[in-house]
Amino acid sequence: MSKTVAKIIVDTLSEAGAKRCYGIVGDTINHLTNEIRGSEIDWVHVRHEEVGAFAAGGESYMTGQLSLCAGTCGPGSLHFINGIFESHRNGAPVVMIASNVDRREEGLNFPQEVDQKSLYEQCSVFCERISHPDQARRITVQAAQSALSKNGVAVIIVNGDMFQETVHDDAPWRVHLAQPTVRPNDSEIAELATMVNAAKRVTLYAGIGAKGARDELVELSNVLKAPIVHSSRSKEFIEPNNPNQVGMTGVLGNRAGMEAVADCDLLLCLGSDFAYTQFYPEKAKIVQVDSDASHLGKRSPIDLGLVGDVRDTVNALLPKLSLKSDQAHLTKALDQWKKDKEDYVSEAKSGNALLHPQTVAHTLDKLADDDAAFTADGGSPMVWLLRHLTATGKRSFLTSLLHGTMANAYPQALGIAKAYPNRQVIAMCGDGGMSMLMGDLLTLVQENIPVKLLIFNNESLGFVEMEQRVEGLLDSFTDLKNPDFANVARSLGLEGWRVDSVDQLEDAMKQWLATDKPAILDVKVSRMELVMPPKIEANQVASTAMFGLKAVLNGRTDEVVSLLRDNFLR
Repeated sequence: MSKTVAKIIVDTLSEAGAKRCYGIVGDTINHLTNEIRGSEIDWVHVRHEEVGAFAAGGESYMTGQLSLCAGTCGPGSLHFINGIFESHRNGAPVVMIASNVDRREEGLNFPQEVDQKSLYEQCSVFCERISHPDQARRITVQAAQSALSKNGVAVIIVNGDMFQETVHDDAPWRVHLAQPTVRPNDSEIAELATMVNAAKRVTLYAGIGAKGARDELVELSNVLKAPIVHSSRSKEFIEPNNPNQVGMTGVLGNRAGMEAVADCDLLLCLGSDFAYTQFYPEKAKIVQVDSDASHLGKRSPIDLGLVGDVRDTVNALLPKLSLKSDQAHLTKALDQWKKDKEDYVSEAKSGNALLHPQTVAHTLDKLADDDAAFTADGGSPMVWLLRHLTATGKRSFLTSLLHGTMANAYPQALGIAKAYPNRQVIAMCGDGGMSMLMGDLLTLVQENIPVKLLIFNNESLGFVEMEQRVEGLLDSFTDLKNPDFANVARSLGLEGWRVDSVDQLEDAMKQWLATDKPAILDVKVSRMELVMPPKIEANQVASTAMFGLKAVLNGRTDEVVSLLRDNFLR
């Protein structure tokens, strides 16, 4: 039976599990969207393609299932690029259909012609063009299979006129997904066991690759009396009900996590690709276990690198280990973790005249559902999420930690809410991120997506401002002249609340969370809040002092007072 290329693509992706396609309709994909209209795949009409890529990635990251985005040639496809980079780098299985001009115009500098392959090869696990109708199902299957098995973006490039071509679709190409057991060989496991048994102070550092291995890691930590430090992306599954976890290391982390890594004599990096070399121990031996061999030794010199799934590897290792009796290393880390948590609560205390962003995050943690899904913009909102929201075992978290983009939070929340319509979905937005992609607030209204948007409104690019001040510079070009976001929300058809003082916060937040419509909570927070590292080093204090001197000389004494009051005198 003859089918159009457009129908073959849509049928194949639907069979592979795709439920939604995010994008903006237009000339070169009109025949594709016509086929989607008659299929089981929902078309989600966004206002900006970047939002579509973020939303597709948010859905796929949370569900582990395929989602789609599609764009017209040239500008339409190019608008996806930042969201595609984000989705690819965080491991979301997305298929993008990137169209091009008709074949007869290709290579002639026709208006809107773009070389899609050279653009998207750098942010995809698969990027191929359908150059003949006979390839339609085969290439689409390969794209879906690559996205799902390699956890990344797959791109199918299709000329506009190719969608209309017909072909006999007889060969039964379909997606196959394997779930192999992957672990180091027996001699490597024996070598690892020898190193672990010989070590006195072991710390486990668990990353996103340890997903599905929580119980095994807890058992391993009990045998080794080892604290478990987790990466930012593994917070949601390592933290809940874990007696031996002690938080995170790095600038966004806490003292217990940093010291547990620094003070061990053996660090087991399990499914982590943590990028910052300065936070690895200087003298300890390091073993890294990862399913991707290209990650081994990439961030820090290691003593042993093993390829394996974390769960399978730990299960093979456990029978070869001796139970350790000395738990001083673990006890020290747990004591410090208790103090770190007390400090977080202390940071969240605000007076009526000063509303700290930590207070807002702490209140959200108390009022939000136990199974809520949270996203956060790059910058300070993701810090407040990581430090002040509790992982319950049912909650989900998504931040832009690998790509580090702005404006990701509410677009990703849009896709998550489409996938989980009965779940509370909350986006923690910076005012800079919100104002960058405000147009798709209209998508929330048009599609009736009840995402809750919390805006940390400090009238600045706060994280950048903090970076400039910590380096001893006068902050420059970070000011934001914001509207009343609650009024903007109401004018667009969302619900909106604005909070200016701490005594208004809890009641407004309860109303905001209770509405069944998309809604904005615009909270005016302290601008002078520094994202303090786990340990304050002398050079950081000196740099901040240098900012203070420069600010005084430039007539900004009140800012120095606020900086001291908000960060050093509380």
